[in-house]
Amino acid sequence: MKFSVKQTDGLARCGEIVTDHGVVHTPVFMPVGTQGTVKAIEPRELEEIGTQIVLGNTYHLYLRPGIEILREAGGLHKFMGWSKPILTDSGGYQIFSLSELRKIDNGGVGFRSHIDGSSHYFTPENVTTIQRAIGSDIMMVLDECPPFPCTPDYAERSSELTLGWAERCRQEFLISGELYDHSQAIFAIVQGSIYPEIRERSASRLRELDFHGYGIGGLAVGEPVEQMYDIVLMCNELLPPEKPRYLMGVGTPVNLLEAIERGVDMFDCVLPTRNGRNAMLFTRNGSVNITNAQFKDDFLPVDGLCCCYACRNFSRAYLRHLFQAKEILGLQLATVHNLHYYQWLMREARLSIEEQRFSQWKQDQVSAMHQSINVFS
Repeated sequence: MKFSVKQTDGLARCGEIVTDHGVVHTPVFMPVGTQGTVKAIEPRELEEIGTQIVLGNTYHLYLRPGIEILREAGGLHKFMGWSKPILTDSGGYQIFSLSELRKIDNGGVGFRSHIDGSSHYFTPENVTTIQRAIGSDIMMVLDECPPFPCTPDYAERSSELTLGWAERCRQEFLISGELYDHSQAIFAIVQGSIYPEIRERSASRLRELDFHGYGIGGLAVGEPVEQMYDIVLMCNELLPPEKPRYLMGVGTPVNLLEAIERGVDMFDCVLPTRNGRNAMLFTRNGSVNITNAQFKDDFLPVDGLCCCYACRNFSRAYLRHLFQAKEILGLQLATVHNLHYYQWLMREARLSIEEQRFSQWKQDQVSAMHQSINVFS
């Protein structure tokens, strides 16, 4: 994997991540395909809306379909019919969310499957070899995501654990080899909750280990949003400028723009797909619940400025009807629209950085997002 920054505008930057499965232009949003599929949308549609890279999850793919199946299939790319880059999370966040089903020690994490209750144990080494079998272009180290709120002592212990695991993942990565005909990269994850001193130590020590890129984890878990932005800025000032920076699990369109302004290159979040399946659609002028009664006889597109398949062909009234009737097509069209919007937002962000007008463009977008959907009527 190679990364290069092509242009900057303040701290905002656009660049290129070159992988054996293609080039990823940054800033980039990665749709979440936890179990080898982005829910309610086909890979063909993902390509049509301009998706450059998707995210899979080690925890879920390990449990189902299982690593042997993925090896026999030739890796996740072939298994899911996706020829572009894939990033896999290590499963650390999923283990964090299963707090009643897991036990953490220095060696790794013991947990019970949420599917059948069977017992498993993740170590930095086997999480790395699992991601070798998945064949992702970018793999993440095993980490612990501390809860919010937590004490400084807890955050310190958690960060030290993650740092030790990161070094072990890196060692396993160096001694193991790719299983398929493409190279892989490995990213570390900066942790430390909301405590600047702990975050600083984490970022500085991980930088010394020289990973291919760096994730910023443990945010958007309940802390005030301005505090999240401060932590992001601090981490980016410490991380090497020649490596990509990935803000994990974030977030809203405003979150993305604020983070880009602070130097972030990569994002993932379930928000556009999950919200779409729950009838919440993103537009250039804010979000709208398409099941609201006001759209019953509204035959305009969801977003008059959007060129996605849903907005080109269907009305607000029709989408509302699909959700009222509980038709699967409603989930699909809403997901297509929301992901198209996120990809549009990233393309426009890249263009504004290239043209040295990001700050004003970002301000205009944030202002528009707080307006009413009625501007389209």
